[in-house]
Amino acid sequence: KVPRETNSMVEEFMLAANISSAERIYAEFPDCAMLRRHPAPPPSNFDPLVKAARQQGYTVEVDTGKQLADSLNKATDPKRTYMNTMLRMIATRCMMQAVYFASGTIEEPLFRHYGLACPIYTHFTSPIRRYADVIVHRLLAVSIDADSTYANLVDKKHTEKVANNINYRHRMAQYASRASVNLYTHIYFRGRKRDETGYVLFIRQNAVQVLIPKYGLEGTLFLRSNNKNDLANLEWVFDEEEPSQTCGEVKVTLFMKLLVQVYLDTSDVQHEKLALRLVDPVIEGFSVPRTLEVEEDKGEGKREGEEVTKNNKKLKT
Repeated sequence: KVPRETNSMVEEFMLAANISSAERIYAEFPDCAMLRRHPAPPPSNFDPLVKAARQQGYTVEVDTGKQLADSLNKATDPKRTYMNTMLRMIATRCMMQAVYFASGTIEEPLFRHYGLACPIYTHFTSPIRRYADVIVHRLLAVSIDADSTYANLVDKKHTEKVANNINYRHRMAQYASRASVNLYTHIYFRGRKRDETGYVLFIRQNAVQVLIPKYGLEGTLFLRSNNKNDLANLEWVFDEEEPSQTCGEVKVTLFMKLLVQVYLDTSDVQHEKLALRLVDPVIEGFSVPRTLEVEEDKGEGKREGEEVTKNNKKLKT
């Protein structure tokens, strides 16, 4: 899908409509307007992003949303296609969750939407798929004398109850979407092993989180086993400040390109999971040989892979 200027124009109009609707219903119904806020994250939340950018030679300013957006726009490198994408993924995970609320339940300075850099916001443009938008339409209709009100619509406590339920249902929908992604991913990789290109997204004390762009998914490459007698338990040195993991002459850093073997771990039937093994760079006693390519129905494999990627895109929206 090729992004066009008209797409950006429509997005701007939709944001303007949502902001205008929020201002109108708050002016008419200061105690029971259905609004949406996005709290500013604590500065410490951005530590992983600041460290990741610094390791790549960039400075990320996080004092305001605009500074953050400008910093991310500047952090680009044509030679490293996925670097900016991964920085933005890390930035997204630093954020707080946006929520619906009733205007009369908190003070006005807390209405602000950090992600959109606006003092007041709501959802108006999609009443066919969001109940919050339906409430906003009803309030707007009353404000222009196009419809009559009813008790629950102008009840602050009832509006807050509805907002809390919408927030809860949204979280449950996210969990269901992630479970669906996991299910289709497991189906695709059952009985298969694939060597795929990945990029280091996070570095932990005992593992590395790897992004695999081909499938739009992430996997965990564990560096140590719980079994102390496991011969693959080599000495890894973790540098939390950089961050990095070092084993012998191989140093794993953020956004580093790896070749990993992707497979479905079925050792625990009740908790099957996607697992990764390192193929390249080669670390003796830890890396595994390359997987031999097996001839199969490539058309079916491609369709299944596209389905996994499609599900992951839905999850990120």
